[in-house]
Amino acid sequence: MNKNLVLEKKLNTVAYILTFVVLILVGLMRRFKFDVGIDFGFLAPFHASVNALTALVLILGLYFIKSKNMEMHRRAMITALGLSVLFLLSYVIYHFTTPETLFGDANHDGVLDTQELSLVSGSRTAYLTLLFSHIVLAALSLPFILLTFIRSYTNQFERHKKLARYVFPVWLYVAITGPICYYFLMPYYK
Repeated sequence: MNKNLVLEKKLNTVAYILTFVVLILVGLMRRFKFDVGIDFGFLAPFHASVNALTALVLILGLYFIKSKNMEMHRRAMITALGLSVLFLLSYVIYHFTTPETLFGDANHDGVLDTQELSLVSGSRTAYLTLLFSHIVLAALSLPFILLTFIRSYTNQFERHKKLARYVFPVWLYVAITGPICYYFLMPYYK
């Protein structure tokens, strides 16, 4: 068997395991909270900034590949992947240690009363729709982002390009909608 295909198979297994672990952590982080003596509330704007930077780097990566600058494309995509890993680690830490912020919770009591709900009415639906699409596409795209990277890493550039055609716009959407969700939620952080 081709050396690259053997490596790809091993890396694919790692990608699937990582995806499984991340999805389990994301599922658990809203159910369990740990008091570690540190207020990680400062991370919310950091997450938005890292997502925005990821979107910018992804766009640069697209520009570089369209310009046939393979080395700069490779660097941009590794940077985008690194930023996404940084975001994910920080996001999990934040959500395991920080109470959830609810859209519309103006008095920060963790409960949306009828008055708060009436004040945000339609904008809450828009926010929740955007958030839902962001979360679902982030979860669905994770293994495909890793698989796309693996195709490139194992020098299977045609297979990489075929997958990247579909993965790139979803990854970019997730990176852009993250800061938009933060912007919507910003007035409700303590």
